Amino acid sequence: MKLFIVCLVFINVITFFIYGSDKQRAKKNRWRIPEKTLILLAAAGGSVGAWLAMRMFRHKTRKPVFMYGIPVILLCQMGLYTYFFIS
Repeated sequence: MKLFIVCLVFINVITFFIYGSDKQRAKKNRWRIPEKTLILLAAAGGSVGAWLAMRMFRHKTRKPVFMYGIPVILLCQMGLYTYFFIS
């Protein structure tokens, strides 16, 4: 259980910083991190980090796949975590 929580925190921190890095790259007109990678990180458990980064960095907030997709992923993951932690 503790290892699972540590892994979740780790993936969320990594996701947060990768979203921040992509925002900085966008500002500097440099090579960007593919959107598929950003979505995959959120789906792999980093949805909280993705959502926080979107809010803090104001990044990917106009794209529907992020605007609606990340909150849906977050809610699904929260439901799964709640189910497994309560069971």
